Amino acid sequence: MFIPPGFDQGSIVTSLGRMVYYTNRQEFWQGGPSESGDRPTQPTLLFLHGFGGGSSAYEWSKVYPAFASDYRILAPDLIGWGRSEHPERNYQIEDYLSTLTEFIKQTCPEPVVAIASSLTAAFTIRVAIYHPEFFKSLILTTPSGLSDFGENYSSSFFAQLVKTPFLDQLLYRTGIATEVGIRGFLQSRQFANPDLIYPEIVQAYLQSALEPNGEYAALSFVRGDLCFDLSRDIPQLTTPTAFIWGRQSQFTGPELGKRLASLNPSAIREFIQLETVGLTPQLEVPAVTIGLIRRFLLELTERSPESAGT
Repeated sequence: MFIPPGFDQGSIVTSLGRMVYYTNRQEFWQGGPSESGDRPTQPTLLFLHGFGGGSSAYEWSKVYPAFASDYRILAPDLIGWGRSEHPERNYQIEDYLSTLTEFIKQTCPEPVVAIASSLTAAFTIRVAIYHPEFFKSLILTTPSGLSDFGENYSSSFFAQLVKTPFLDQLLYRTGIATEVGIRGFLQSRQFANPDLIYPEIVQAYLQSALEPNGEYAALSFVRGDLCFDLSRDIPQLTTPTAFIWGRQSQFTGPELGKRLASLNPSAIREFIQLETVGLTPQLEVPAVTIGLIRRFLLELTERSPESAGT
């Protein structure tokens, strides 16, 4: 699994097993302890990857090193993905809400900025509603529950097909967890420009997809077991939030994002649409994504009324 230079792997234990994360080494990025002792504790940026065949924290690995000199970075592999444990179970929404909550409680003593994508971004909104004390702000790429405004993804033909016993495992082994399958998924689901899909990306996703029991979380996602209507939750959000949306995101276009944002303009303060980008701008245009995150860190956190004490 690819880990950027200057980062180490750690882990915590959740109710569903060991959860691996990647974090920056102080001596690499800040030069080690100062003469008068340890450097002041840095604010934390929490990067959370989305779901799909072979997803993992790699999804944010072209972005989070840009912040490692100024922030403490945490980038976990969610349970069932990457190097984290893969329990044999049909995953449910509560599994991810609870393990995200456990991870934050164990690793983040102070409120954090969460940077999350797609369905995990939607889960993060729910966690922020239940525990607003966990977060300073949210920066989210294409957040969607995939059943928003009454749409029912789980009734789609492909979701129903994957619910067929034995066929689901066969589809995973032959259609998802292969180099051809991964590249096809990236081309059709995540990238607007397939020329930007280079071999390292495909190999990182493939390694994650081939982890033992890797099919359980992926098939739960594809079946629609993890989908919900985010439009019902967004009005309750109070954490300052920004949306980044790829214009060419498949199935979850910017019209959906604008409609979701309009439900709570007091919390969702920024909406940026990227014209020639798909579902994962963090991989397709990482430099642009870094620039937008820097802007939102300033606008949502440092200049927010809450941080100014007004």
